[in-house]
Amino acid sequence: MLVIDNLTIGYDDKPVLSGLTVSMESGSIHGLVGLNGQGKTTLLNVILGKLEPWNGSVLWDGKKPGKSDLALLETEPWFYPKITGREYLKVMAFHNREANIDDWNDWLTLPLDDLTESYSSGMKKKLAIMGTFLRKTPLVLLDEPFNNLDLEAVARTSSLLTRMKESGRTIIVTSHILGSLTSICDKIHDLYGGTIRHSFSPDEFDGLEDKLVRNRIEKAEQKLEKLS
Repeated sequence: MLVIDNLTIGYDDKPVLSGLTVSMESGSIHGLVGLNGQGKTTLLNVILGKLEPWNGSVLWDGKKPGKSDLALLETEPWFYPKITGREYLKVMAFHNREANIDDWNDWLTLPLDDLTESYSSGMKKKLAIMGTFLRKTPLVLLDEPFNNLDLEAVARTSSLLTRMKESGRTIIVTSHILGSLTSICDKIHDLYGGTIRHSFSPDEFDGLEDKLVRNRIEKAEQKLEKLS
């Protein structure tokens, strides 16, 4: 289980996350939603250990997460120049020697022997998603994995995440595409005002988009009326 307790962190003395507390069960998919600038990526980087919190703790099964515990998919994946998709996956699967990259490519359907520079944005995202899971860590952090994917790739990625959960992985997914989260998540956590405002269970997913944005839209429309 991932337990985040009273987490506070920010930039230039300005807090982004303040007193954030949440628990995420192992072997499940957790969606993380929030407006731009609410701190979703910051939270992932704290869990990863790239950022040191001002206060609070992040514990994975009772201890601070280590490099062997987790993997991060960044919003915009980066690749070394002059590397093929196959070479990239071999590097990512270095500690997962039993992985058959060609079998994985039945899902990827990518030209693995071409240089990644020739890939489209969506192809690069699919390659990076696969590389992230090939590391075979128990905790996987995915920052906007559905960005740049077409409809078929979104469906394939959703199926992959569900299958990885069934194998025991714990997955945290940020996304602005709420529908992609409600179809796969065991919990969806609303990050607002520097903390988790509410954690929704599947029986609360109906009308969730309206629950999350109704008040914010109404306030924005009131301001817009004053300008018209």
